[in-house]
Amino acid sequence: MVELFIKGGFMMWPILFFFVLGLVISLERLWSLSRASVNKSALSEGGVDAAKEVCENTRGPLASIFHAGLSRANEGIEAVEKAIANAGSIEMAFLEKGLIWLSTVVSVAPMLGFTGTVWGMIMAFEDIAKANDISPTIVATGISVALLTTMFGLIVAIIIQFFHNYFVSRIDKLIIDMEEGSVELVDTLVNLNKSK
Repeated sequence: MVELFIKGGFMMWPILFFFVLGLVISLERLWSLSRASVNKSALSEGGVDAAKEVCENTRGPLASIFHAGLSRANEGIEAVEKAIANAGSIEMAFLEKGLIWLSTVVSVAPMLGFTGTVWGMIMAFEDIAKANDISPTIVATGISVALLTTMFGLIVAIIIQFFHNYFVSRIDKLIIDMEEGSVELVDTLVNLNKSK
């Protein structure tokens, strides 16, 4: 693999840079999104204070939204709903963090590969001009550069596209969970207020 990388020429370095960038962002998103959960039963079992404590000790967007709503529980349902909506907007930005960079890697890596393809073909034609002859051995190096950069650019794009699509689907599921959880939270608070 290292030998193929070296044979691909100088355009392999920016492709490698974007691959590493995409992997770092993907690993960070995997870590952050995997921690996005909360114990929904704490409110009904232990009340507002117990649920707030669970949210404080739990990381993730759902816990943050619940905590924002529970912090306003004594101010009425409208205050809870407003706090949940505001916290939801902030958490959406957190969930989508880095996705634009993954999209950029998916777009740029193949373009860099195709730029390497053009460079390889230029090298092949220059070699033909120098040798004043057309034979496979003369153009082999240039064509090899062209094909290797294209291949590596496409491989990087495919891998990062997989991560990007996974994160989009995971975020969609978290958004649905946040919306359902918010409705459940408000309903539970309404029921707790009625029972007092």
